[in-house]
Amino acid sequence: MGGVAATALPMALYRPVLFLAMVAVLSFHAAFSGYRVLKLKDLARGGRAKPIDWITAVLTFGSCLLLALLGIFDPKAIQGFKILAIIFGLIGMRLTAVQIWSYIRKPEEKMFWWYRHLQNFIGSYIAAWTAFSVVTLPAVFGNHLWLWLWPAGVGIPAIVMTTGYYKRKFAPRVPSGKVATA
Repeated sequence: MGGVAATALPMALYRPVLFLAMVAVLSFHAAFSGYRVLKLKDLARGGRAKPIDWITAVLTFGSCLLLALLGIFDPKAIQGFKILAIIFGLIGMRLTAVQIWSYIRKPEEKMFWWYRHLQNFIGSYIAAWTAFSVVTLPAVFGNHLWLWLWPAGVGIPAIVMTTGYYKRKFAPRVPSGKVATA
């Protein structure tokens, strides 16, 4: 994903396609933070985020905020992708806000890093499939909004189901014969 973002960002700025440049930032950040969270396992035990984590999260939040605002106030600046810019901008702001919040208020779940790692990497797959879909599938199906949205329609349930599976798997076990009390 680093290679994809490293080529997509300059290409999007060269063409210029500001919408794709901002989506490239969001896509890269999903993969980058999915990797970085493995280095931040100690956040739940009082650890601290490194400057690189803060910088990338704040820059991504700013990029996503700008994406949403351009979608609302100046869709022409982002090639007319009004609704998509707002949706992607809001999703990106939420994801990075949750990440920033975990730097400020330490996660309570011991395995938070595992869930975040899975969620961010599946999110980066969603971004990659979205890019593939909108670049190659219009030749077969024509230009349709669903080409932008189907990867999220598959990927978000995958995130929810995978996270739920591992939360159940990592949950404390109640010894058989004993009844758990609330």
